[in-house]
Amino acid sequence: MKSFEELFEELKGKIASQDENSGTVKEYSKGKHFIGKKVIEEAGEVWMAAEYEGKEKTAEEISQLLYHAQVMMIASGLELEDVYRYL
Repeated sequence: MKSFEELFEELKGKIASQDENSGTVKEYSKGKHFIGKKVIEEAGEVWMAAEYEGKEKTAEEISQLLYHAQVMMIASGLELEDVYRYL
């Protein structure tokens, strides 16, 4: 298990490494439009899981939404503190 902060650092490291086999690097390389579509897709899956699939599936879908949101943050040049100031 990892924290939100640990995931963010891991993703930044993967992107910095430019490992062509990394799914994170592939997503990042496709740009904000592609990443945004993933964020929207995952948000819908969170909603459907919460409505019809129970806690475990909802938690899984939320984790995927957070992942894609973090990739978008990196693509947008944001750090955690940039977002935290609005929480």
